[in-house]
Amino acid sequence: MTFQELSQYIKTIEETSSRLEITKILADLFEKLSPDEYEKAVHLLQGQVSPKYAIINFGMAEKMVIKAVVSAMQVDSKEFMREYKQVGDLGEVAQKLKEANPSFEQKDLSIQEVFETLLRMAKANGEGSQDEKIRLLGSLIRQLDSLSTRYVTRIPVGALRLGFSDMTILDALSWMIQKDKGLRSVLQSAYHVYPDLGHIGRMIKEGGLEQVKKVEPDIFTPIIMMRAERLSSGDEIIEKIGECAVEPKFDGFRLQVHKKGKDVKLYTRGLEDATFMYPDVVEGVRNEVVADEVILEGEAIGYDPLAQSFLPFQETVQRKRKYGIEEKAKEIPLKLFAFELLYVDGKNYINEPFTTRRAKLVQLVKNTGDRAMDTVIVADDQVIADPKKLELMFDDAITKGLEGIVAKKLDGTYQPGARGWNWIKFKRSYSSKIDDTIDCLIMGYDYGKGKRASFGIGAFLVGVYDDQNDQFLTVAKIGTGLTDDEWKELKIKSEKLIVEKKPVSYEIDKLMTCDVWITPEIIVEIKADEITRSPVHTAGRVMKPSKSGSSEEVETPGYALRFPRLVRFREDKSPTEVTSLHELADMFQLQSSSR
Repeated sequence: MTFQELSQYIKTIEETSSRLEITKILADLFEKLSPDEYEKAVHLLQGQVSPKYAIINFGMAEKMVIKAVVSAMQVDSKEFMREYKQVGDLGEVAQKLKEANPSFEQKDLSIQEVFETLLRMAKANGEGSQDEKIRLLGSLIRQLDSLSTRYVTRIPVGALRLGFSDMTILDALSWMIQKDKGLRSVLQSAYHVYPDLGHIGRMIKEGGLEQVKKVEPDIFTPIIMMRAERLSSGDEIIEKIGECAVEPKFDGFRLQVHKKGKDVKLYTRGLEDATFMYPDVVEGVRNEVVADEVILEGEAIGYDPLAQSFLPFQETVQRKRKYGIEEKAKEIPLKLFAFELLYVDGKNYINEPFTTRRAKLVQLVKNTGDRAMDTVIVADDQVIADPKKLELMFDDAITKGLEGIVAKKLDGTYQPGARGWNWIKFKRSYSSKIDDTIDCLIMGYDYGKGKRASFGIGAFLVGVYDDQNDQFLTVAKIGTGLTDDEWKELKIKSEKLIVEKKPVSYEIDKLMTCDVWITPEIIVEIKADEITRSPVHTAGRVMKPSKSGSSEEVETPGYALRFPRLVRFREDKSPTEVTSLHELADMFQLQSSSR
C-alpha cells in the first residue's frame, strides 16, 4: 500500500467522531495490509516508529521541521511563519504550500519506504545529525503528495494525535477477523504479555488467532503489570480468598526487571525504560539474582541503612531524574523489594500459582541477609488465615512508614494488565472520608483569570477510565489546591498535547466542556474528601430518554470528587492505568458502608 492511500484513511479517521466507525475504518485498512505493511502502519498511526516500550524519539523541534518544509519547497520562511500564525497547524500549512508548489520529484512512496526514512531520521545522532534529519524529512516532503505531506510533517513533532487508544486498535483487529469486538479479551490478554500492537497484528496475519493465544513472555519486552483489587477489612479479605500470603505494600517505584546474562533493563508501570536512572538497582540485580534469563517485579524504595528504616516517598522520588544520577544514588540508595516472578530461563511462570512463583523467587535471589549490604531483597510474607492477624500486619506496616499490605491468593496466577482478586490491597476506611487517592487523567483545561491568567490555566478537567467501553469519564474540574509552580508545570506539560477537538474517547457533559482539550497523557494523583454524586459528571452516570423523546435525561447521577486536590503527577502510569470506573464504584460503596 502507498503512503498516499494510508493518508486517505487518516483523513477519514480525523473527520470521524464515532469510536465504532473509527474501529470499522481501521479494520478495513488492516485487512488490506500485508503483515509487514501492517506492522509499520500501526506504529505510524500512533505517530511513532517503534512500540511504546522501546520508543525512539525524533529529537526534532518545531523549528527543524519548519526548516525542512521551507527548504524542500523553496518557499520564503517569512511566508511560512505568516501562514502558520494564522492556521496554527504545521501539517495544514505544509499541505497548503505543497498544493501551491508541486514538486517534479513527486511519486507514490510505499508505507515501508516512508517508515524506513522516518526511522533513519529518528535514529540519526551525533555531529551533523540535525542537518541529516532536516535533509531526510525534506526528501519525503518533495516526493509525497500534499495530503501525505500534512501527516508526515506532524509525526516528528508528536502532533498526529488521531485520538484513538490501543484498545481501539485491538477492537479493529477483532472486527477485521469476525466483524465485531468479540475477540477483544483474547487479543488484550496477548497484548498485556507482549504490548506491541505491530507484533500482535503481524502474528494474526501470519499465523491466525491461534498463534496469538500462544504468546509467551520475551526478555526486554515489558509485560503490562498486574493490579490489585481493594477491600477495607481483614474479614472481607479472608472471606474473599481464604488463607493468603500477606506482603508489605511499599511506597516507591514499581519496577519490572528483565535480565539476560549481564544485560539488565528496568521498566516502569507505564512501560518506560528507566534503566539509566537506577544504576544501583541494575548492579544489584546483576550480582544477586542467579539466573541467566529472568523477569521479576519489585518496588524500589529509599532505605536508610543506619536507622534500618524506609524513607518516605518524598525522598525516594528524588531518585527519578535525568541528571546527577550517580551523586543522588550515593545520597539515597535504593533497595529493590522483589515480590513477583514471571519468567526464568525459558519457563513462563505467569500461569503458575503464587506459592510456586514465590518459592522460585526465593531460590533466585542470593544475598547476605544484611539489608545494609544487599540491594535485592525478597519481600517478607506471612501466610495468614486469621482476619485479626491480618489487620495487625496492616497496622505494623503503617507504623513502619509503608502504604499498607497486599494479600495474595495462594493458588492465584499472575494476571498481566488485569485488576483481579488474586491480589487485594487492604485499604482501611475510617470514616465517610476516603483515605485512598485516585489516579486521574487530565482531559482539558479552562483559561485562567486574575492571577492565574499568567499561568494560562485556571481549572482542569479530570476523569477515570471505563475499560469496558474504552472511554474516559469525568469526575472533577479542579481549580484550587495547586501551588504556583504546579500550575506552571501543568501548563508546560499540556502545551505539546493540545488538540483541536475533543478526543473521541472522552465522554463529557456539555456543562463540563473545556476551553482547551489535550490528548490523553498526563496522569495526576488526586486526594478528595469524599465521592459524591453529580449529574454533570459522566463516570457512572446513567441516562434515560426523556418523556418528550427529544433528548436524554439523567437517571443516575455520576460520581464526583468533593474538594479534590493534587497530590502529585504520576509519570510512571499510562492513561489506561488510571483508576477505573469499577474501582471508583467500589470506593463509593466502601465509603457509603462505613458511615
